[in-house]
Amino acid sequence: MSQLFKTRSFGLILFALVMTCSQSHGQDGLRAGYSGVPDNAFSVVAEIRAKPGRESELRAATLPLIKLVRSDPKTIGYFLQEDREANGHFIFYEIFANESDFEAHNAKPYVQAWFAKLPELAEGGVHTMKMKIMTAPKE
Repeated sequence: MSQLFKTRSFGLILFALVMTCSQSHGQDGLRAGYSGVPDNAFSVVAEIRAKPGRESELRAATLPLIKLVRSDPKTIGYFLQEDREANGHFIFYEIFANESDFEAHNAKPYVQAWFAKLPELAEGGVHTMKMKIMTAPKE
């Protein structure tokens, strides 16, 4: 994994976490602020890049996921971001209580339909980092 991807991913993770604690930004994705995130919650940072000339098509195929995934009661938080400097470069930040909830999410028909479009639209598929959300020590 390249250092550039790690650096950008870290920045995007921090940005997503800051956005989740404020509901004034219009994000419907996090159900109850930080209090809604269980200790050791399972999170995913995923990256995908459109094939040259397919940026608009990948974006159009991906945007409907926001409403669908956020409507799933097992989704704690879901953010889709596009690199401002590289159209068609998307980063997903997803939060679930545990890995089985994430796997159930990936098995949903609309997620499977999206995955089926990727060979035509994306370079190299989805690259993921499976993470554990850290919490502050209890006082």
